Amino acid sequence: MSEYARSFSEYLRKEKNSSQNTLSSYLRDIGQFESYISCGIEAATQDDVLRFTKHLTEQGKSVSTVTRSVASLKSFYSFMQVQGLVFNNPAKAVSIPKVDRKMPQILTNKEVELLLAQPKTNDLKGYRDRAMLELLYATGLRVSELISLDVHDVNLSASFVRSGSPRERIIPVYQTAVKALAEYIKVARERMVRSKDDQALFVNVNGERMSRQGFWKIIKHYQEKAGIKKEITPHTLRHSFATHLLENGADLRSIQEMLGHADISSTQVYVNLVKSKLQDVYQRAHPRA
Repeated sequence: MSEYARSFSEYLRKEKNSSQNTLSSYLRDIGQFESYISCGIEAATQDDVLRFTKHLTEQGKSVSTVTRSVASLKSFYSFMQVQGLVFNNPAKAVSIPKVDRKMPQILTNKEVELLLAQPKTNDLKGYRDRAMLELLYATGLRVSELISLDVHDVNLSASFVRSGSPRERIIPVYQTAVKALAEYIKVARERMVRSKDDQALFVNVNGERMSRQGFWKIIKHYQEKAGIKKEITPHTLRHSFATHLLENGADLRSIQEMLGHADISSTQVYVNLVKSKLQDVYQRAHPRA
């Protein structure tokens, strides 16, 4: 990785408070471009960027991946311009055909209830799994945020959790989830952690912080137990959380804040989803419409 990319990484981390996932994506895209071109990255031209996008397409990369790579380069070279390291942004005028955004998969209220009812509190894992699923649906946290929570991030008496990544925010938690969390912390967590000094809220059977892969397996296990045919991922509960809030009258700005979206356009997709659902309901009720 070049010194320019390192400086950009530091800027994103310190000035933009970007998440580790965002940093990794930017640096991967910039690194691939840097490896592809024959000149130094500060000497790249628009033709270099265009050839790079063609190269990615020929490798079978999706339109969304190529678009993200170009966006990474645009941001990187904008930073370079501000720093006085380049005169022009070679990626600025490069555009990729837009790809239609797929509507996110969501669960119905009944499917959510069915999924959340699956963990049984007859062992330590059951207490943990119930608390994790309830909290995920109650807050709309990303799975990376969920597994990064420490004990001090949870305020049971005030019914909220604090998520510090990528943007710190306070998210209210409904009472059923508060109860599940309280029981997990009281009954199971202290018997699962390796050390009393460990701050991780959710841990695996080895007493270590829960991983993304570990939680993915938990979701798939309870999906099968519930007999739900839809493909469920940890993000499905986040999508369901946002959509159900919107259906029940929550305003878009509040949902944006709870989800931690930097741009409200990311939250707007749930409005389109609700509209699509209403149209489906109307068509079923009025087949001649």
